[in-house]
Amino acid sequence: MTDELDGMATFVAVAEAKGFRAAGERLGVSHSAVSQTLRRLEERLGVALVQRSTRSVHLTEAGDRLYASLRPALDDVRAAVAAVGELGDVPRGTLRLHTSTIAETMIGESLLTSFLGDHPHVQLDLVVSDASVDIVADGYDAGIQLGEVIDKDMIAVPVTGDLRLAVVGAPSYFSRRGVPKHPRELVEHDCLNWHPTPATPPYRWEFVENGRNFAVAVPARVLSTHSALNRRLAIAGLGVTMAFEAHVREALASGQLVRILEKFCEPFAGYYLYYPQRRHASRALRALIDHIRRWRTTTTKKRNK
Repeated sequence: MTDELDGMATFVAVAEAKGFRAAGERLGVSHSAVSQTLRRLEERLGVALVQRSTRSVHLTEAGDRLYASLRPALDDVRAAVAAVGELGDVPRGTLRLHTSTIAETMIGESLLTSFLGDHPHVQLDLVVSDASVDIVADGYDAGIQLGEVIDKDMIAVPVTGDLRLAVVGAPSYFSRRGVPKHPRELVEHDCLNWHPTPATPPYRWEFVENGRNFAVAVPARVLSTHSALNRRLAIAGLGVTMAFEAHVREALASGQLVRILEKFCEPFAGYYLYYPQRRHASRALRALIDHIRRWRTTTTKKRNK
C-alpha cells in the first residue's frame, strides 16, 4: 500500500499547479525533487502521466484518468483532516486563497496582518493573480473576487462593500485636449487602459446612463497589465485612465488628478470572499470570515470619523 500511494500527492500537486516549480513551492520541496518523484511514480506504473516541455506540463490521457480518480479521494482526505482539526481549541492548518491583484490592493495588508497576528497556528498560502481560476478544481479553500462575477452556487461574504470607478486625468492634459462631456467622446482622447493578462482583451470602460449600462472601447495610448502604472502616467499628464475611487482619492485631493464624467459612474458590488457551498469550511476559513466581518466594521468606523 505504501508503494502504491508513494508519489500520489506529488502527482496531484503537479496536476493542480500545472508545473513542477509551482508544485514544489506548494509542497515545500525543490522542483527537481518533484520531477524525480513523479518519474519514479511513472516508472512504477509503467505509463507516462505528464507531457513535459520547457514551459509547461500537461497531463496525458492516463494522467487525466488518474487525477479524476484521485480528486474525490483527495477531497475526502482534506475533509477528514479538517474535521480532525476542528477538535482542537484554536484554528490551525494551511488556508489556500486566490485573489486578484486589484482585490489585494483593496484589502491592503491590514486585513492579512491582523488575521495572521490573531491566529498564529494558521499558515496562509495566498496566490495573487489576474488569471481566471476555478477555486474548486484548483484546490483553493476560497477566493476574493468582484461580486458580479462570482457563481451563484458559491457562498459570498462581503469584504469591501460597494465600489465606484472614476475617470481621471491631469489638469495639464485637459488644458491641452479639452474635457469630454460624454463617455463616448473618450474615443477622441489618449486613454491609458488595462487588461488582466496579455492574452485577454482590453477592458471596455463601463458606464451608466438613465439607468442603462453601456461600455466604451477606448483607444489605448498605453495598454498595461499594471493599473498602478496607468495612474502614474495619468498624473504625468499623458492621458486619461479609469481607476477605483480608493486608488485616486489622494491624487484628487492634492489636485494631481481631476475627475470627469462622474455622473456616468455609479456604485457597484465590491469584492467578496467566496467558497463552495458543498465543501466543508475549515475552522481556519471560518476564522477568516469572522475576522473579515470585524475588520470591515473597524475600517468603516475609521473611514467615517
